[in-house]
This record gives sequence, C-alpha cells and structure tokens, in this order.
Amino acid sequence: MFLTLLLQKSTMKEHFGFEKLSVYKSARQLVKEIFTLQKKFPPEEKYALGDQLRRSSVSIVANLAEGGGRFSAKEKVHFVEISYGSLLEAYSELQLACDFGYISENELINISSQFDETAKMLSGLRNSLIKSSKL
Repeated sequence: MFLTLLLQKSTMKEHFGFEKLSVYKSARQLVKEIFTLQKKFPPEEKYALGDQLRRSSVSIVANLAEGGGRFSAKEKVHFVEISYGSLLEAYSELQLACDFGYISENELINISSQFDETAKMLSGLRNSLIKSSKL
C-alpha cells in the first residue's frame, strides 16, 4: 500500500495551471515547514495559535489554486493578494510563537528566507498579471 502511494506520488502529473507556478510550489514547501514547526507547540496551543497558523498557511496555497481557476485577471490578482495577506498572517503568528518560546529565534530566522522568497514571487505574479492584462 505504502509503495503504491509512493509510486503514485512520484508519477503524479500537474493537472492544473496553478500547479506549474513556481510560487505555488514554493508556498507548498513553506506550508510543510510551517506544519513541522507547529508540531513543537504545547498541547494547549493546538486549538488556538496552532490552529490559526495551520489555517493561514494553508490559505496561502489554497488562494493561489482558487485564483488559478478564475478567468478574469482582476479576480486572479485578487486571490494572489489574499494569498499574500495569508503569508504575512502566518509569519506574524510564527513571530508570536517565537515570543512565547514555542519555536526558537533561530528557527524563525531560518524560515524567514522562505517567507521572503515566497513574498517576492507573489508580488512578481501579481505585477505580471496586472501588466499582462493592463489593469
């Protein structure tokens, strides 16, 4: 069973346009890193800061996917902007987690570069959509 799932995963093709976006791939990797860090939170944070962090990080990729399904450039830009807002929200939640001692300052510093890179890519995608559609 595990081997079948592994083989399916390794041979999965990109079915939708958003899956081909570098920013989508980068954001997915960032979400995986965030979930790993979130596992370090104490049990009492499972349904508080931890839950909010999971939802905001998933929102980054979910809004890229939803925007990819829209036909108008204006709507696509809107969902990229929501994704950017979710990215900033997740980062602020990790800052709080660091303030509370749930993650170390080094862990926050290490993941910050992924946030920076994803933020630049989101901004680039937004600017490209605006430029190409003359919004």
